[in-house]
Amino acid sequence: MSGLVLKLAPNERVLINGAVIENGDRRSKIAIRTPNAHVLRLKDAIHPDRANTPAGRACYIAQLILSGDAQPAEGKRQLLLAITQLAQVFDDAAGQAILQDARTSVEDGAIYPALRRLRELLPQEDQLLHARRQ
Repeated sequence: MSGLVLKLAPNERVLINGAVIENGDRRSKIAIRTPNAHVLRLKDAIHPDRANTPAGRACYIAQLILSGDAQPAEGKRQLLLAITQLAQVFDDAAGQAILQDARTSVEDGAIYPALRRLRELLPQEDQLLHARRQ
């Protein structure tokens, strides 16, 4: 079976080429055969209000690429720039590993794995920002 296969939890929502699709009350699989379809699991989506921090903005850029709301080349350029900037802040080994994985994924054109890795920085970023305010 070629193409993208999504395994959806009950009542999970996914954005496919601009349409929100909600799964029924049972687990299911959807095979997307159209190449280059824009797919975003809404559980991984970030609300625009949450994109007010550096890591949040990086995640949001990835989301815009996945949803088809950003030109892929320009979005990729902006996302790589955001990752470079984040590497100056998250200088611990774990943060650097996450950012390197995200960078490699973006360079390979795998935006979804990059988004998943970047989301791992959000709790750490919240702690850093909270500590800075005190």
